Amino acid sequence: MQEPGPTHVPAPAHEDADPAVDDESTATRRDAGTTESARANRGWWDRNADEYQVEHGTFLGDDRFVWGPEGLDEVEAELLGPAEELVGKDVLEIGAGAAQCSRWLAGQGARPVALDLSHRQLQHSLRIDEGRVPLVQADAGALPFLDGSFDLACSAYGALPFVADPARVLREVRRVLRPGGRFVFSVTHPVRWAFPDEPGPEGLTVTASYFDRTPYVEQDDEGRAVYVEHHRTLGDRVRDVVTSGLRLVDVVEPEWPAWNTQEWGGWSPLRGNLIPGTAIFVCERD
Repeated sequence: MQEPGPTHVPAPAHEDADPAVDDESTATRRDAGTTESARANRGWWDRNADEYQVEHGTFLGDDRFVWGPEGLDEVEAELLGPAEELVGKDVLEIGAGAAQCSRWLAGQGARPVALDLSHRQLQHSLRIDEGRVPLVQADAGALPFLDGSFDLACSAYGALPFVADPARVLREVRRVLRPGGRFVFSVTHPVRWAFPDEPGPEGLTVTASYFDRTPYVEQDDEGRAVYVEHHRTLGDRVRDVVTSGLRLVDVVEPEWPAWNTQEWGGWSPLRGNLIPGTAIFVCERD
């Protein structure tokens, strides 16, 4: 899972930026297109994959399917369907990171393929399971699969927060899904973009416009982007799903569970008990 990281849950940089990773980078809000975003994020995840897996690997596990920093587990959520119905299903994981979710799916009898933009993230999957899960390095906006190749697709904080054209990704997912197929993806809850990325009380006061879609960009001293994340409002996400030809079945906003006492970037028990941190979209292809 590549989410905050939560990835792929990896920590988006606007939620969990690590100044030690790109010492010369500065954060700003400016336009960033498809090519610039892809180039910057591929490099960022290749540079940060090792640190990310060390920091979050225990929470993510080697073969656990978590949808976000709250810790909502597919074992209980069954957003892709009951475990017994996963047997024999062809599943595509997009923005897979080290393919923890794919490994869990394989354990349920599914046939997963883990796709990620970052070569280094996928190398961590090889480290964990020595290549038992098929891996593909590719851009989510140009999936290298035939039409109707998969029964299911999933993405836990992977790809969608980092691309300039999420509708293009959704159209690609629809194309590779078989009729009746389901796609479930999680992203930072859009409302979080109005708040500072702080886990404490200072992260509970609105300081920016929720409606400002200007991308978050970290750039070097020559103005080249080294990390990009894109904001979409809740309505934007819904429209992206609908215009791609998918049908929106549900939107899940996980509550922060009492057992989870850890902080993950801007995610924390304090904030999680008051405002949503993750939005999960359940979609189907008719």
